[in-house]
Amino acid sequence: MNIRVLFFGATADIAGTREIEIVFDPATTTENALQDILRRFPGLASHKLHISINQHYAIGDEVIQDGDEIAVFTPVSGG
Repeated sequence: MNIRVLFFGATADIAGTREIEIVFDPATTTENALQDILRRFPGLASHKLHISINQHYAIGDEVIQDGDEIAVFTPVSGG
């Protein structure tokens, strides 16, 4: 299944791109997807990362569906 992966802020700088498409196996969780992304972009491993699926914060156990959108980003603060 094809999943669009977006990188924001520092993660885009490290990955060298703002967007990629990855093919994942069915029943892949957001945690499994993040581990695959870290294998592809090992420079991300030294950062505290957040992940969202379809613009909602993910905790890791969500099952990804074909066509979903994942975003990878570092913690943000407002003020």
